[in-house]
Amino acid sequence: MTTARREFLGTLAVGAFAGPTLGSLPLDPALVQPAARGWDFGWAKKLTGKYRAVFDIPAIEDGYGVWRAAIWRRQYATIFNVPETSLNTVVVLRHDGIALALDNRFWTKYDIAKRWNVHDPASRQPFAKNPAIERTGAAALPGEFAGFTLEDLIKGGATVLGCSLALRDCAQLVMDKDKVRYEDAMAQVRQMVVPGVTMQPSGVFAVVLAQDNGCRFVLGS
Repeated sequence: MTTARREFLGTLAVGAFAGPTLGSLPLDPALVQPAARGWDFGWAKKLTGKYRAVFDIPAIEDGYGVWRAAIWRRQYATIFNVPETSLNTVVVLRHDGIALALDNRFWTKYDIAKRWNVHDPASRQPFAKNPAIERTGAAALPGEFAGFTLEDLIKGGATVLGCSLALRDCAQLVMDKDKVRYEDAMAQVRQMVVPGVTMQPSGVFAVVLAQDNGCRFVLGS
């Protein structure tokens, strides 16, 4: 999921904002003028805890980036005897890692696991769905890994952010497979974002904003 993003960055480099399209995709004004489009930055104001970290996750890597965020939170809570909910954990899903922000409808229909040779991080066996979500029933994680999902992080007060630039690449997959317009493809993709994930102008923007608000940087994947 890199072609559309590279074209976008190429356009940024030459300052060609006047054109109506970006490669095969229309340039979304929200990506050029984020402050004017009502993005949700309220999460940054909530980063007031003693312990704060932002996990930059640019790769799927079987969901290990999400696990690392969960492990950090659990270890700090245990060692320093503080509630996990008191820790400011920020997870940024960007570049190829944006796929972890999408539900299993997207993963199943567009063969994401096969495309990236995804495995279950617990069993190391091939896994056909998003390894970081919906780990219940037959897909439940072993007890020592319980809580290592996006849903559990969000429920526990973590902030999970997604890159809107990378989401365009997901829309490109929809366009290619379903033969639909970009606008329709993007509408479909937005409906498949995991509940609780807050989209940002870009993943890099989100990572820097988290650091501006006191988070230590961790390369999650």
